[in-house]
Amino acid sequence: MRRIAVLTSGGDAPGMNAAIRAVVRTATHHEIEVLGIRRGYLGLVRDAVEPLDSRSVSEIIHRGGTILGTARCEEFRTPEGRAMAQETLRRHGVDGLVAVGGDGTFRGGLLAGQEWSLPIVGVPGTIDNDVAGTDFTIGFDTAVNTALEAIDRIRDTAESLERLFFVEVMGRTRGFIALEVALAGGAKAVLLPEEHTDVPRLCARIRSGLARGWRAIIVVTAEGDDAGGAMRIAAATYRELAMEYRVAILGHVQRGGNPSARDRILASLLGAGAVEGLLAGQRGCMVGQVHDCLVYTPFAELLAQPKPLDTHALRLVDVLAG
Repeated sequence: MRRIAVLTSGGDAPGMNAAIRAVVRTATHHEIEVLGIRRGYLGLVRDAVEPLDSRSVSEIIHRGGTILGTARCEEFRTPEGRAMAQETLRRHGVDGLVAVGGDGTFRGGLLAGQEWSLPIVGVPGTIDNDVAGTDFTIGFDTAVNTALEAIDRIRDTAESLERLFFVEVMGRTRGFIALEVALAGGAKAVLLPEEHTDVPRLCARIRSGLARGWRAIIVVTAEGDDAGGAMRIAAATYRELAMEYRVAILGHVQRGGNPSARDRILASLLGAGAVEGLLAGQRGCMVGQVHDCLVYTPFAELLAQPKPLDTHALRLVDVLAG
């Protein structure tokens, strides 16, 4: 293997740059050339390619976002688009591809792997932590800590005014961020896409807590909650409780900022593991970390079923709310 390419695709996540750095420097260590693909699969289709070396990735381990950029690419969903991408790789003499991203990135990798002879290894980079085959994804820890810092600040004003706050975090289809933030932030309740939201039950819980002396009430909700997100849930709660409330929607602030130490280390391990996997003959798979060990899971297997939520942690939020 003389030359590989690396791309970042889908939503950006803190730690993607650390993964790019690890890919480039591990490949360089093995005397393999590296090409960077700008804007993910879109760059493959449109031949947006640039050489990367050790100096290209200097001083990026601490930076959020991705130096290669990222984009959605509808063209890559078509056989014609993938054929154009394959021609880009052939033209540049690429022997292997590292794709950093989430579920959509690996679905693209699965399709391409079925049509191309080129080996592809994925690296899980998404703040949602919703990819099977790894305990944690790159960017998740940073996103949780960003949201947690906001909740700690919100709690100060919530306690001062004895007010109900609904804090909405990212998580359109899965509630991993919401659950971890709720548990770490001492939330009184958490609402997730995986669970039906029962507003009357939530109101009964709040009434009971008030009777027991609750002052600051923070409810964490994922944006994809089935009741319509924090704004609608808060309004429905007010109709039943007539209790003043505030809503804080954290939004894309969770995607930005410098990656945490945990994300930098994870990205470094997985980026290096992707290159080492290619050299060992891995293909059509994602490198992840499970119980502190690197594992390679075929794309088809990790996409076959959703990553399970920690139901014990979900019950613990209620128990520890007091």
